[in-house]
Amino acid sequence: MTETIKINYLPGAAHMNQEKNSDWVDCFAYEDVTLKKGEYGYVNLGFACQLPEGYEAHLAPRSSTFKHFGVIQTNSTGIIDESFASDSDLWMMPVYAMRDTIIKKGERPCQFRIMKKQPTIQFEEVDKLNNETRGGFGSTGR
Repeated sequence: MTETIKINYLPGAAHMNQEKNSDWVDCFAYEDVTLKKGEYGYVNLGFACQLPEGYEAHLAPRSSTFKHFGVIQTNSTGIIDESFASDSDLWMMPVYAMRDTIIKKGERPCQFRIMKKQPTIQFEEVDKLNNETRGGFGSTGR
């Protein structure tokens, strides 16, 4: 199945595409970002877009982001809903520098994928769930 995302790139921004056999799309830094250890900032990704109706985007660091740049994404995962869709709704990656760093224009600090939005849910309150325990929080690891 193919979905279409309408995208408005800033002048000179790197254009994205989905690589064959990949669910995630790499995003590029639009401009150099220089941060000192302990500073917080944004990586401008150089685009605004309109997601397909009924979808949201999940923005996350690439697996090599911390190793290459020494930053962590401050909200762990960014969730962009379909209403964030005007020309001024630029995608950004909020980061916190764990060491002095420079993310250069054109480098790929993050990636995204789109997913269907959660359906409307209803909670049914019960007195007991009647299921076997798995051992409590944190019990499935070592």
